[in-house]
Amino acid sequence: MHEDELVTIEELCSAATPAPWFVRALDDDFAMSLVAVSTVPDTGAGERWPDFDHRDIVAATLVQHPRYVDSGDERWDGNAVFIAMAREAVPRLVEEVRRLRVLLAGEGND
Repeated sequence: MHEDELVTIEELCSAATPAPWFVRALDDDFAMSLVAVSTVPDTGAGERWPDFDHRDIVAATLVQHPRYVDSGDERWDGNAVFIAMAREAVPRLVEEVRRLRVLLAGEGND
């Protein structure tokens, strides 16, 4: 991976809603069984709208009724967990790649 690719990844991360992100299970008559990625943690209550703030939702991996958002392989929970985890992991991976490059470059100078 080239440095310009790492810079692009960093720019994409910086342009996204700040971390941390959490998986939330919400439910209401308009978005039945909503699996979402949110900037606030899940309460476990499966809140129904308007008892949750739509501005906290970053992404949805399942909106079952009507079928607005779904994945053919039914991995909406796994997808939501991955998206939430990636928000913090991707910037850390970029840092780690750069750290390892510095270490490798130092080995060649012995």
